[in-house]
Amino acid sequence: MNQRRSSELRLAVAQPETRAHNVAANVAAHAALVRASGARVVVFPELSLTGYEFDAAPLAPNSALLSPLVEACREVGAVALAGAPVDAPTGEHAPSRGGRSLAVVMIDGAGARVVYRKMWLGQAEQRHFVVGNHPAVVEVDGWRIGLAICRDTGMAEHAAATCEHQVDVYAAGVLEHESDAHIQPARARRIAAAHQVWVAVASFAGSTGEGFDKAAGGSGIWRPDGSRAATATSKTGEFTGSVLRPGSRRQPL
Repeated sequence: MNQRRSSELRLAVAQPETRAHNVAANVAAHAALVRASGARVVVFPELSLTGYEFDAAPLAPNSALLSPLVEACREVGAVALAGAPVDAPTGEHAPSRGGRSLAVVMIDGAGARVVYRKMWLGQAEQRHFVVGNHPAVVEVDGWRIGLAICRDTGMAEHAAATCEHQVDVYAAGVLEHESDAHIQPARARRIAAAHQVWVAVASFAGSTGEGFDKAAGGSGIWRPDGSRAATATSKTGEFTGSVLRPGSRRQPL
């Protein structure tokens, strides 16, 4: 457990209404939820900025389209962890082929940057995206937050490799069909109890592409003992949150 934390962390998971390929509208929806939640960290679902569309254009972190979300984060002092397709990296430690990655983009008042690329792609995703090659952790006010995207959460080795980095929170943006709404809560409870960490799952709500006409929603936060601290319904435009306090992993909120 990280010992540098000296303050509580207000954490929220949000499920914005997302329009296919309409980044400007989706950014506005994200910004509204950042302002409404009052949270320091707001987690959003997989591909929340474009919709779950395999042909979505990669979103550059320096895109002017993200400016309203940067401004919202600056106004309220928030950090947003949103989902987007991004260009695959190049260089010595990059995947062996080019293309796009499914990513978590971290946005705050200073701008945006890619902080994680999905490591465990679904079968259909493998034809369109490049796999990420390492776990990722970001730190906010001394709280260490491990990152995951959807299928990552079903791989025990992903949680283990991520939590090895002394994380306090395992945060995931996911998408499930409403018929599979039971999957993510079960995974969240298992990860929380196995690694004694908070688990935050932002689950896509509404409808999106690639056959997800009715997404599950039901975003939630789980305590390190596996009990649920907060939950949303299946509706779009909702958020839910919890206050995490230093030195008390199991303290009810």
